[in-house]
Amino acid sequence: MDDFFWEEEKLGKAFDAGLMGRLLQYIRPYKWLFVITVVLSALITVVELALPYLTAVMIDNYLKASIPKDEAVQGITQLALFFMILLVFRLLFSFVQVYVLQYTGQKIMYDMRTEIFARLMRLPAKFFDRNPVGRLVTRATNDVGAINEMYSAVLVNLFKDVFLIAGVLIVMFLINWRLALFVLILFPLLFWITFEFRRRVRDAYREVRRKLAKLNAYLAENISGMRITHLFVQEKPSFYRFSEINREEYEANMRQINIFAVFQPLIHQMSAIATAVILWYGGLNILSGIFTLGMLVQFLNYVDMLFQPIRDIAEKYNILQGAMASSERIFMLLDESEERYDGKTLQTGLGRIEFRNVWFSYQAEQKKDSDWVLRGVSFLAEPGERVAIVGPTGSGKTTIISLLLRLYEIQKGQILFDGVDIKEMDLQSLRSKMAVVLQDVFLFSGDIMGNIRLQADSISSEKAMSAARFVQADPFIQELPNEYSTEVKERGATLSVGQRQLLAFARAIAFDPKVLVLDEATANIDSKTESLIQESIERILKGRTSIVIAHRLSTIRDSNQIIVLQKGRIIEQGNHEELFARRGLYHALYTLQFGETGISTRDQAERAPVEVGED
Repeated sequence: MDDFFWEEEKLGKAFDAGLMGRLLQYIRPYKWLFVITVVLSALITVVELALPYLTAVMIDNYLKASIPKDEAVQGITQLALFFMILLVFRLLFSFVQVYVLQYTGQKIMYDMRTEIFARLMRLPAKFFDRNPVGRLVTRATNDVGAINEMYSAVLVNLFKDVFLIAGVLIVMFLINWRLALFVLILFPLLFWITFEFRRRVRDAYREVRRKLAKLNAYLAENISGMRITHLFVQEKPSFYRFSEINREEYEANMRQINIFAVFQPLIHQMSAIATAVILWYGGLNILSGIFTLGMLVQFLNYVDMLFQPIRDIAEKYNILQGAMASSERIFMLLDESEERYDGKTLQTGLGRIEFRNVWFSYQAEQKKDSDWVLRGVSFLAEPGERVAIVGPTGSGKTTIISLLLRLYEIQKGQILFDGVDIKEMDLQSLRSKMAVVLQDVFLFSGDIMGNIRLQADSISSEKAMSAARFVQADPFIQELPNEYSTEVKERGATLSVGQRQLLAFARAIAFDPKVLVLDEATANIDSKTESLIQESIERILKGRTSIVIAHRLSTIRDSNQIIVLQKGRIIEQGNHEELFARRGLYHALYTLQFGETGISTRDQAERAPVEVGED
């Protein structure tokens, strides 16, 4: 279990040129906006560099005893006014920069989320089998947000920092190159401290991410299974385990904090040393008449500006590291092979289905014979026929449905729809000819009408209501507070199992399919609701090819053919009377339910044991 969650928190390089190149592609549609933010960063830097210079001019030119008071007041007033004008310009530049930057970041997030969702819509079912929902939601939310933070807090500010450091150094050398060199002597040590911090904080950051993932996983799992915890009186062991994991996360955070606690004071100390050097050397030069007080104050301001980007490097490094990890996960998703949608399109459809020697395994490579879920399955369903599939749990019934809908690709054989190999068909064309009613009905948040129409423009409200009446769902809908506009909570929590099932039937009829698939569609319905819709099911299936998977064998007695599966093979095939007379597996399954035989049920069960497994 741990490896599953830790895989999510593995980190690549703190900076990956390849990933950064792909990230920069998202800026291309907004490159001129990005250029504007860079230009504004340069203008802001110019303004900030000018402010210490104005301070120095005021000190050196107007704070001297030799200057007449009126002239000094006038000069200070003019400089103060110019100072305020520069501050107003900096405010305006900063406002425009922040607005444009955030606007660009939001547009990039919008584009990235759209691309992620579009790719998710086209990925095969096997991808969702191995990736939990929470992980995929994180891709389009947290990970995209981390990348946006990199754009807004690191990328543009990186240009600003470069402009600022370069500008400060140039100005310092122009003022006094000897004093500037004194400051630069500290830079090798500064670079070494920064390098050591980067190396140590990376390991600490990785550990914090792992422990946080472990804590989140444990919380999510135990909150979901709280009822089991209560039923088996496991509150104390669960709490102790949480305390242990919580302690691990706390200690990992403290290790990271300790690194920051050393780095930040060291940088401040370096800045203080530079300030002390400037005060010492500048003070001596003032006494010698080489330096002025204004130049000294100006130098001190520039030193503070010089160290500010370095003090911020810790935060920016964490943001960059998180963005690289997020981008790697996002691009892994975007690089997943999607389902192939192009192919032949059937304008009409008869609904003829044929399986020809189909072999299938959920494993990419079949290392042993037990990996095969289906083994040489062949059958034909003519248009309008009703085909039932029965068999023990794990025999491959639901897998047949998944393959027919091309949720998975078969390894051997062929599946034909109206004589065309479904591998050669356009996926939308294929699936539009079929409708599926599952045992576990999924309803979306919204209203009743939206769950029948599924937002399809081709289905009018009148057609949806007609479908509801056809399956006898209309009576219970009319009793709801707002009828077809009644709000449906997540997964239909406010509706009963039977009501959800009726809506699923209405949804299927509204799309008017050529082939109708019922996968244990009445398994969770009570006897009263089942009797209510049995007549509707007969009308639904009339004139349509149908494939029915059912545990209640009484519901499939009138099928044109019944296919009996065991261990992925068809072992019996025929109608109810033929199969019952053979006294094989179908006979055993039927008698286990109804006891309609003179032969010992135990003997039949021993001849055809019911296996437990996955379909």
